[in-house]
Amino acid sequence: MKIADIIALLESIAPPSLQESYDNAGLLTGNAGWACTGALCTLDATEEIVNEAIQLGCNLVVAHHPIIFGGLKKITGRNYVEKTIITAIKNDIAIYAIHTNLDNVIAGVNGMMADKLGLVNRKILSPKEATLKKLFTFVPVEQAEQVRTALFEAGAGHIGNYNECSFGVEGTGTFKGEEGTNPFVGRPGERHYEQELKIEVIFPGYLQAALIRALRTAHPYEEVAYDIVDVANTHPGIGAGLVGELPHAVAETAFLKQLKQAFGCQVIRHTALRGKPVRKIALCGGAGSFLVSKALGAGADIYITGDMKYHEFFDANGRLIIADIGHFESEQFTIDLLAGILQEKFPTFAVLKTALKTNPVHYFVD
Repeated sequence: MKIADIIALLESIAPPSLQESYDNAGLLTGNAGWACTGALCTLDATEEIVNEAIQLGCNLVVAHHPIIFGGLKKITGRNYVEKTIITAIKNDIAIYAIHTNLDNVIAGVNGMMADKLGLVNRKILSPKEATLKKLFTFVPVEQAEQVRTALFEAGAGHIGNYNECSFGVEGTGTFKGEEGTNPFVGRPGERHYEQELKIEVIFPGYLQAALIRALRTAHPYEEVAYDIVDVANTHPGIGAGLVGELPHAVAETAFLKQLKQAFGCQVIRHTALRGKPVRKIALCGGAGSFLVSKALGAGADIYITGDMKYHEFFDANGRLIIADIGHFESEQFTIDLLAGILQEKFPTFAVLKTALKTNPVHYFVD
């Protein structure tokens, strides 16, 4: 088992292309070609976590938060970032971060939060733009089904809760092979007319390379004709935040108690209660103040996130409850998510969850 195998699995679920422009997800230290002795899953990669990995015999730390966000001009151990990097490099510990790309898939960080609250009818709160493309290709009628099937198996054709979606229209194609060609039909040097099917399928942009490989493998032609265009449609499963519903409406205070218990919060900061039942829930793990307007637009009764600033609470404007449960508290179950993904695929491999709590925020309760 190589570190590259683990990375490939994680990136099949949360492709790096889905991370935000400011992010720094991916392999931060180490070499993907190393044999992996074990993976330690954590929310934060700190020096203490790296030392824990060393003690457990794991040479890979899989973290949600990247330990490196900006460029490092010096590595002298003057802060926690530099200390972590020095310890990792000295002990051949690879650190891999899967951050906003995991935030931006519906079954990622926010999906785990929704699981803890038992939400149903889930949707992305703010779908990410420019993630979808459309492929057009032209295939002899008799081979159209095998090509269409190959495209579906490569991940094309998903629209909402439907899959294997495509459109086809029949027409006549022409081509003339030059000297040295070996056409599937027709003869070199002669114009050939062939009844073809034009196939159209939509797909997430990150699948483009895999889709083209599948197309070339399944297509009978020596030279495959295809077009790829960007589409303005949004992908319903990719984007920031999540909105869902409780199976039944509950009183505000009852829900806040449920929320506090589910996430082990010592305290919840929130806006004024509205005296209305809670049913529709919007949420975003980590720092989610940028989605308050989206939660309002979705008609949510409450918006759950972390790292809200004082003046940002005013944005609720009496139209919903904002509940700040804390950055760490909102994302803590990401550790279980990562470990679960790896354990399901590699059941006999050493996949461990950190025993350390990396939350730097503490609460004084008298």
